Amino acid sequence: MRFTLPRDLYHGKGALENLKTLKGKKAIIVVGGGSMKRNGFLQKAEAYLKEAGMEVKLLEGVEPDPSVTTVMNGAKVMLEFEPDWIVAMGGGSPIDAAKAMWIKYEYPDCTFEDMCKVFGIPELRKKAHFCAISSTSGTATEVTAFSIITDYDKGIKYPIADFEITPDVAIVDPDLAETMPQKLTAHTGMDALTHAIEAYVSTANCAYTDPLAIHAIEMIQKDLVDSYNGDMGARDRMHDAQCLAGMAFSNVGLGVVHGMAHPLGAIFDIPHGVANALLLPIIMEFNAPAALDKYVEIAKAMKVYKEGMSQEEAARAAVDAVRALSVRVGIPQHLSELGIKESDLDKLATAAIADVCTPGNPREVTKEIILDLYKKAL
Repeated sequence: MRFTLPRDLYHGKGALENLKTLKGKKAIIVVGGGSMKRNGFLQKAEAYLKEAGMEVKLLEGVEPDPSVTTVMNGAKVMLEFEPDWIVAMGGGSPIDAAKAMWIKYEYPDCTFEDMCKVFGIPELRKKAHFCAISSTSGTATEVTAFSIITDYDKGIKYPIADFEITPDVAIVDPDLAETMPQKLTAHTGMDALTHAIEAYVSTANCAYTDPLAIHAIEMIQKDLVDSYNGDMGARDRMHDAQCLAGMAFSNVGLGVVHGMAHPLGAIFDIPHGVANALLLPIIMEFNAPAALDKYVEIAKAMKVYKEGMSQEEAARAAVDAVRALSVRVGIPQHLSELGIKESDLDKLATAAIADVCTPGNPREVTKEIILDLYKKAL
């Protein structure tokens, strides 16, 4: 087994300033739709990199759920500019897009199909190193070996998975997360909880990841609602919690919650955190028989375990606590509320059974079982 994280992780308020310590000649900053610029963080990042003696180019406008086209166009800009640092900042989308651009920049002949071969990417860092700065408290892509790119022609979200794309430097500065709107705080927080729970019960879970996952669950249970309601101390702690969850899942994978959430995003444009939050209690219920001892620990972390409870009762309490948390932050509880019809489920189940996350689930699933789980969520 392997455990890989960024070489350096700078965290805490003002951590963005550590961009001054990067050594190189040229840096390209990859960002999304404009919130980083509106809030002044893009200008700060640019100034710090210039202070480090680098020439800086901006690559702006990465869309939510970045496309293959965006990746290929971005790589073209990098090939012309020749940066030795790629600095990606914002939510999961610009960071994921920049990871894929990085592969294409280092290996211009590499096709998108080549990138999608799980753990099949050739050695990077021949041309550039990678720094990721997260502004949302959910995806944890700043510390993970994953990137999600959407092929809109096929309606499929493709995960790129390889330790080569784990960033060299991660900057986890809560100042950036304090600008998240309330709805995004809810979605990303429930995404982080899903990461922590799925990593904790994953078929590959281990002694290195379990403490990270269970501590993240405790922190999210304690701080998500307050963060959602505008408490900035809680918001800051959530930024750390999501990163811990990311460290866990990056090294042991996820499960069928993510396997089923990905097609909901790719085909029906349902926000990833919403899809995860809605499916999580249903799949926890399904998985409980295969991981009862783990669910007892989750119940304790969620502060719902009572002395003398049987393992089954504790698992039930954990499921109920997750559902209650999701309701408190305004997440819809049924797929039908999001416009999904029964006639859509077969297409979703076909995509979910083929998803790279599905095999990490503690209980084996078939397409029929997934179909049944979608029906429960309807």
